[in-house]
Amino acid sequence: MYFIVVSDNHGRQEVLRDIRNKHPKAKAFLHCGDSELSPDQIDSYVSVMGNNDVHHDYPAHLVVDIDGTRVFMIHGHRLSGFNKMAQLVNMAKKNDCQIACFGHTHVFDHKVIDGINIINPGSVWHSRDGSRPSYAIVTVEDQQSVSKVEL
Repeated sequence: MYFIVVSDNHGRQEVLRDIRNKHPKAKAFLHCGDSELSPDQIDSYVSVMGNNDVHHDYPAHLVVDIDGTRVFMIHGHRLSGFNKMAQLVNMAKKNDCQIACFGHTHVFDHKVIDGINIINPGSVWHSRDGSRPSYAIVTVEDQQSVSKVEL
């Protein structure tokens, strides 16, 4: 089973539609905020509030269950810089999640900390590290393990 995680498209609706069309067998489409689009414009992505989503009513964070795999979602702009990863791990564990996804930085990242997969899909519009725009394809072998995260 696999699902898609995106973030930070900043109004570019066509990018979300193109990703959805490219992955018709994905179990879910998650958005970590800063879509700058209304819920009816994000093509059924499950989304949280980003710092630029001020005109729309998205939740600050969410827990999503995808076939028994629990995913904690947050944009990340309100997490403090020095212990951001520890905060994400704690929030995921508190909510019985195996995965924590966040955005805001516009830089793709994946690491496992204390058994929790931390995923930042980067930005589908503009990367801040000079790499091309990105999103995450998260493949889960069973409910407890992520077998692959790729651009």
